[in-house]
Amino acid sequence: MAEIKVPELAESITEGTIAQWLKQPGDLVEKGEYLLEVETDKVNVELTAEFSGVLKETHKESGDTVQVGETIGIIDEGGNVLTAAPEQPKTETEEPAAQQNTAVEKAEDKKHFTIASPAARKLARERGIDLQQVQAADPLGRVRKQDVAAHSNQGTVTQAEPVKQAPKTSAVVQQEQPGKPVERVKMSRRRQTIANRLVEVQQTAAMLTTFNEVDMTAVMEVRKRRKDKFFEQHDVRLGFMSFFTKAVVAALKQFPLLNAEIQGNELLIKKYYDIGIAVSAPEGLVVPVVRDADRLNFAGIEGEILSLAKKARDNKLSLGDLQGGTFTITNGGVFGSLLSTPILNGPQVGILGMHKIQLRPVAIDEERMENRPMMYIALSYDHRIVDGKEAVSFLATVKELLEDPESLLLEG
Repeated sequence: MAEIKVPELAESITEGTIAQWLKQPGDLVEKGEYLLEVETDKVNVELTAEFSGVLKETHKESGDTVQVGETIGIIDEGGNVLTAAPEQPKTETEEPAAQQNTAVEKAEDKKHFTIASPAARKLARERGIDLQQVQAADPLGRVRKQDVAAHSNQGTVTQAEPVKQAPKTSAVVQQEQPGKPVERVKMSRRRQTIANRLVEVQQTAAMLTTFNEVDMTAVMEVRKRRKDKFFEQHDVRLGFMSFFTKAVVAALKQFPLLNAEIQGNELLIKKYYDIGIAVSAPEGLVVPVVRDADRLNFAGIEGEILSLAKKARDNKLSLGDLQGGTFTITNGGVFGSLLSTPILNGPQVGILGMHKIQLRPVAIDEERMENRPMMYIALSYDHRIVDGKEAVSFLATVKELLEDPESLLLEG
C-alpha cells in the first residue's frame, strides 16, 4: 500500500482545499497520472500519482482543507480494478440505509461548513466546541484561535449564570423568516484569500488616492496610424496597456519609493520593474506579473499581457506568474468604470487605476473648447513611505508621458 500525501505546494503555502478528485476509489491509476486538483491561495495545483495501482480509498473529499504532508488517500500497488471494486451487498436492507444516512450527514456537514484556521479547529476539537457557535472577530467571518479561546471563556461564565441568554444573531433571525429565498455558497479558497488580503491592506497601510486625467488623443492617433503595421510585424495587437506600462516604468525610475515595500523598519527599494497587470478570472481577480517590463518593447509587453490573460481565463497560471510584482496596474475602464479608488496589492505601495475613455469638453485656450477623449487615472499609495508631493508628481509624470507618447521611446 502506498500513501497519497499532499506535497510541498509552494513557498509559504502550508495548506489547500481539495477542488475535486479526478480519480475515484476502484479506479486504475498510472504513475504520473493526475489524481486530484488542490486549490491554494493563489492557483489550482493538479497532483499526480507517484505509484501505479488502484486507488483503494480517499480520506478527504472535495471542499476539505488539507495540510502539506497530510495523507489523503491510499493506492494499492498490487491491486487491479476487479479486486479493488467493492463487494456487492448480499441484501438491500441495513447497508444501503447506513450508506444513505452517511451521505446525508456529509451533505449536512458541507452545508454548515465554517471557515476557520487550522489552529482554531484544533483548539475547538480539544475543548469540544462547535465552530458554528463561535463568533468571529474577523469581518469576513474566518474563525481564528483567539475567537475559539474567547468563546470557551464565555462559555464558562454562561454555565455559572444560566439565567442570561445570548442575543439572537441576524443569521438566526433570517432563518426564522419563511418564504425568503436565499442561497448559501461557500467562498473558494482564492476568494477567501483575496478578501482577507484586501482587508489586511486597508487595516495596515496608510492608503491614500490621488487623481488626474489624461487626454488620450495622441495615444489614440498613434494606435490608429500604427496598429495594422504593428500587427503585421509582431502578430499581436497594439493596445493601451503597453503605453501605460511604459509610462509607469518611466515614472517609477523618477520616483523610486513607489517601487518599494516596507520590511519591518526598513525600506526595500527595488531596482527592477516587474509590473502586475490585474486580470479578471472566473474565480476572481488575479494579478499576473510582466517581468522586467523596462527591458521589453511595446510588442513584448502586449504579447506578455495577452499570454498571461489567456492563462488566467483558462486557470493555467502558475505561482511563478503571480509572485514578486513591484507595482500594479488595474483597468476598470474595460467594465465601464468612470472613476474608482484601487486598493493596494500588498506588500506593494502603489497601484495605478485606469478608467473608461469618454469624450468631454476641454478648454484648449481662453476662447476655444474641444471634445477630447479623456480618461481619469487614479494612484493609490501607502502614505507611510510615499509623501503626497511624490505621489502627485508621479501621476502627473504618467499623464505627461501619455499625452506625448513619442517621449516613451526615450523615457521608457
